[in-house]
This record gives sequence, structure tokens and C-alpha cells, in this order.
Amino acid sequence: MLDIKFIRENPEQVQKGAKDKNIDVDVTKILEVDSEYRALSTKLQELFAARNAAAKERDIEKGKSLKSDIDQKESVLNDLKQALDELLLNLPNIAKEDVKVGKNDTENDVIKTVGEVKKFNFTPKDHVELGQLLDIIDIERATKVSGSRFAYLKNEGALLELALVQFAMETLSSEGFTPIVPPTIITKETMKKLGYMENGGDEDMFQLKDNYSVLVGTAEQSIVPMHLDEVFPAKDLPKRYVGFSSSFRREAGSYGKDTRGILRVHQFDKVEMVSFVSENQDDNEHDYLLSLEEKFFQALEIPYQVIKMCTGDLGFPVARKYDIEAYIPTQEKYREVTSTSTTTDFQARRLNIKYQDGDEKKFVHVLNGTAFAIGRTLIAILENYQEEDGSVIIPEVLRKYIPGNLEKITPKK
Repeated sequence: MLDIKFIRENPEQVQKGAKDKNIDVDVTKILEVDSEYRALSTKLQELFAARNAAAKERDIEKGKSLKSDIDQKESVLNDLKQALDELLLNLPNIAKEDVKVGKNDTENDVIKTVGEVKKFNFTPKDHVELGQLLDIIDIERATKVSGSRFAYLKNEGALLELALVQFAMETLSSEGFTPIVPPTIITKETMKKLGYMENGGDEDMFQLKDNYSVLVGTAEQSIVPMHLDEVFPAKDLPKRYVGFSSSFRREAGSYGKDTRGILRVHQFDKVEMVSFVSENQDDNEHDYLLSLEEKFFQALEIPYQVIKMCTGDLGFPVARKYDIEAYIPTQEKYREVTSTSTTTDFQARRLNIKYQDGDEKKFVHVLNGTAFAIGRTLIAILENYQEEDGSVIIPEVLRKYIPGNLEKITPKK
């Protein structure tokens, strides 16, 4: 959440920050409840002092009267605190100053394009055709077993996934990231503290029937709250994790080609980076995470572009976000494969995660970034590395992670 002191001192900036994200809030109402809460808190302190004085004077009747007044006002104060907290939890994070104000994804900016788009001398097949021809993706059987928007990865498809995971884990471990396999179920309370359930975010989540838990949509959602209510020693920052997990999303509202194959499925695997840094370091860390994402796709030799999101396309807790989009030949366009975001101290305040800075405790800044969204990366590999007969060359950087240093996947007879 935003610091209440900051809101008091910058109400117009906070109101504008929400409007820039297309989110309706009433900052005036927040300040009114805050003022009422502070006034009542002050009055209660005066009543406590008076009760203590009555106790010293052994004035029993006055003590009883004060206790009744205190009990009544404490009840009102608790109600005001709950109301204020709810209002604060529904305030989105403010975008960084360098983020362009825009309505939606149509106003995002391409800030870099890397690699040459391959020109085929044949009509390229899409990943679904290739997956069937190579017997590495089975959507038909997954639909029979689990319903629509699921898939089996098998044979070299499964090995390619594991190769991508090993490549990412090995690379990021050498960069000082702590490898972790986190839970895929977290409580709704935890997800709310992360800031992902507001503004309709809960509509894309799979919520369990116990009504207390949800399936994560990315590993960061169970990695970030690991340090709930903790204080990092300053020497331990930056603290970086690389997590591998399955992720689950309803993908409501997707249609057309997006629903074909494994581009938008309900269950997918990801390798995700999470960083906890001291204040004033999140800009450098954000550049660092983006550079790592770029290095992965440069190593795979897949053409990509970097997108900087405008305010209207930022998530509720996000202050700045970059996407990497890989070129998909059969769609003749770039599609999102990774993203990286800074949430500044927004999530840390909600989760009460701090670090010791001399005699002072400060809130950490929290960032996340995708190393590989496995399904989408496989789509990019299959389509960009295909040959006319339907064979797919395995990117050289992945071969050492596959038994026999396999160089090519060939159609099954």
C-alpha cells in the first residue's frame, strides 16, 4: 500500500496515479477517514491519561465512567481502522515518473528490437502442427482428461522443458540467485497482501472451494511473501530467488488464435526471478532483470522486441513493467514471452517486509521477472527453428541439457 503520510502530503498525485491506471478511487474520502481516526486516537490517549489519574486518586466512580467512554470509543476506533485499511488496500501503486501515461496496451512503446526475422522458403507450420507431427504436444488427450486449454508435453517436448529449466537455473544460480521450488497454493489473505486480487485481478484466479486459498498464477506470488513480517540485515540485500513452479490462470476473455495450442492455457510452467533490494536500488535492479531476460533470448537466438508498458497497462501493484515479445512466424508478429516489474515498496508495506538500515528499519523494494514461461518459449523455438520437413533444430545452448546432446527433433514415422 501507499504510505499514509505520502497520501496526506500528495493527495492530487495519488488521485492522478490511480486515474492514470484507469482505477477509480476517492482520496478525499481516505483523508476524511484518516483525519477522523487520528482525532479519535488523540482523544483516547487523553482518556487513558485521565483514567490513570483517576486510579491514582482512587476515584472509582470517575474511573468507571471513563472506562465506559473508552470502551465505546475503542469500538469506533477499530471500525475506523478497518475502514481506513480497506480504503488504503484499494489504492493502486503509482507509476514511476518515466512511465508514459496511456489508456491501454495500444499505447505501449517498443523500445528495442533485436535479431533478424527468419525468412522461410516454405510455408511454416504453427506449433500445434509441429507438436503433432513430432509427437511432442498432445492437446487432444489432455482435453479428454482435463478439459480445454490443457496439454501434455511428451518425448522431446518434455526434455525441452527440462532443458530450459536447467539452463535458467544454472545461469541464475551462477548470478547469485537462490534456487527454490515454492508452493502453488497460497491463502487469499496472502494474495490480497500482494495486491493481485484488487481491480478484478481475482477473476483470473482459480480459487479453491475451501474459500480461503488460490492457485498461484506465477511463482513470485508464493516467493515474495516468504519474508512476511521479516527484517533483512542490510548486508543480505539484494536477496534474489529463482523459482520453478506450475502456474494457473483462467485466461478469461482470450479468444481466436490465442486459444489454439499452448499459448494461453490454464496450467503452465515458469521459471521466475524475484529480488528484494534496498530503497533507491530498484531502478538498477529492474534494468538488471531485464538484461537477464534479454540474454536468455539472445542465447536462444530468437528475434524479440522489448516493450515498455504505459500506465493503463500496468498491474495494480506495479510501478514500471517491461515485456519481451518473441517473434512467432506463423502469426507474423511478436508475442509476449516474459515480463519484469518493480513494485517499489508497495508490496513490502502490505507484507511488512523491511531491512535494517543503521538504526532505522525501512521497507524493501520488491521486483520480479520471468526467466522462461515454458509453453510460450517452446512455441517460439518450434516455429523459429523448423525445417521444411517438419523437423525442428534444437537451439545449441540447450543441447547439453538433453540426453545424447540431441541436435534435432524429427517427425515420427
